[in-house]
Amino acid sequence: MTDITTLQAPPRVDYRTEPGRYRHWSLSFDGAIARLVLDIAEDGGIRPGYKLKLNSYDLGVDIELNDALNRVRFEHPEVRSVIVTSGKDRIFCSGANIFMLGVSGHAWKVNFCKFTNETRNGIEDTSKHSGLKFLAAVNGACAGGGYELALACDEILLVDDRSSAVSLPEVPLLGVLPGTGGLTRVTDKRHVRHDLADIFCTSVEGVRGQRAVDWRLVDAVAKPAQFAAAVQE
Repeated sequence: MTDITTLQAPPRVDYRTEPGRYRHWSLSFDGAIARLVLDIAEDGGIRPGYKLKLNSYDLGVDIELNDALNRVRFEHPEVRSVIVTSGKDRIFCSGANIFMLGVSGHAWKVNFCKFTNETRNGIEDTSKHSGLKFLAAVNGACAGGGYELALACDEILLVDDRSSAVSLPEVPLLGVLPGTGGLTRVTDKRHVRHDLADIFCTSVEGVRGQRAVDWRLVDAVAKPAQFAAAVQE
């Protein structure tokens, strides 16, 4: 018998925010370039009961991202390129916070995945219809929903530091499919060969360095000393 509590509406959330209230993102502008830097506050979860470690995100993180994207579009028409990167050392984003999902009811999880997915769809829609181009400057480990965020961008540049990799480890680690378009974007958007996609999506360690380029999982790699220059170029 279904527990009726799983069918109730999620707690009310205020989706209004502005850059002065951001806890997880910083937004800056330099002429035609906008920079979105993800530096998630561990104790800044939208609900109690978990810590946002390893640049993992919850609904509050994506509320800020959605707000920032709309401000770039409508308040800064001079911007033509958006760089999405991390403010933490050796970690880009580890994806949705597992502990947050563990303490959330079904309705909350559905709403979280829907909002997160539509935010990433919004990045692609903005690229297609508003002339903005997005670069994911992946300066560290990039897993799960973090890689799905990178996949929503037009190009992915990965630091080649012998440890940073892109991965979709949901299947081998959690027994679930990536929730915000990872598999679809790997095969339909980046045109990764299906046999390589099968290997990629069933391995925990992910793919790094030149192999990630060869498999079409990223567009380019750069050594740490050249990474900032490659991003700017």
